[in-house]
Amino acid sequence: MTKPRIASGPRTFMRLPWVDDPLTAEGHIDVAVIGVPTDSAVSYRSGARFGPEAIRAASILLRDHNPATGVDVTQALSMVDAGDAPVVPGYHELTLERLEAFLTPLYEQGIVPLLLGGDHSLVMAEMRAMARTLGPVSVVHFDAHGDVLDDYYGVKHFHGTMFRRGVEEGVVDPHHSVQVGMRGSVHPDDVDSGRKLGYDVIGWPELAETPPREFGRRVRERVGDRPVMVSFDIDFIDPAYAPGTGTPEVGGPTSYQTLQYLRALGPLNYRSLDIVEVAPPYDHADITSHAASVVAFELLGQVALRSPTLSAAETKRSTP
Repeated sequence: MTKPRIASGPRTFMRLPWVDDPLTAEGHIDVAVIGVPTDSAVSYRSGARFGPEAIRAASILLRDHNPATGVDVTQALSMVDAGDAPVVPGYHELTLERLEAFLTPLYEQGIVPLLLGGDHSLVMAEMRAMARTLGPVSVVHFDAHGDVLDDYYGVKHFHGTMFRRGVEEGVVDPHHSVQVGMRGSVHPDDVDSGRKLGYDVIGWPELAETPPREFGRRVRERVGDRPVMVSFDIDFIDPAYAPGTGTPEVGGPTSYQTLQYLRALGPLNYRSLDIVEVAPPYDHADITSHAASVVAFELLGQVALRSPTLSAAETKRSTP
């Protein structure tokens, strides 16, 4: 267990202790928070490379205890902030190679990375590194877009292609994965492609009519106890509540609705988390950064449900 640091120092996520290398740090680590400051593969508005520092800055407002779930994440999990991963601005595929090499030892050691993006293309490295250790992984993907295009501007690796590439490379098991929240002015093929690849695609119109408990059951039935990665694109949330993102899509869930769906996930076999596409240059009054920090906090609460240090009473009270 690691309590947030109260004294002054580097501005870390949730004021957690900063470590230079979680692989050599003293004591057991459950979760390592890692920034991935890259936006070399965006299609519209850049700026997500500044997302990690903005999310960290907003996160200092977070407390330990979540009264909605009854979970104190710092009691249940040993967490550190491990700084930023190596990236190469302007060289997207080289960034993916370096990020994959950086993440692989963490999965091998059983550490759950919480990645703060950065544009969504970074998950290609995340999925590859996970699969090296765990085999094809299940994905729970929150997003306004399916990111299953075959190419973008003729390029195969972009922030709208990863979840097709992951299936093609065999690093994702789509038949035990879920995509959630798709909407907007896209061609029907863009959504149908996800279903054809094998994903269970729950568009926002369907999700809006689905109670959170029912959604949680559907995800758990689909994923089972397989190693799972939760990938959260901040544009899942309506831009009225999260304007600071590269490709905003009007007509999505509120921040409150979002939290209800996250809390409904329950104790899956979480092995990796990411929150991506936060672009502070378009973030009025830090609304998006605060939303992203709370999304991270809620996901950590779900990871905590699997922790052996969480009491049976807490687990029962917190599980949907």
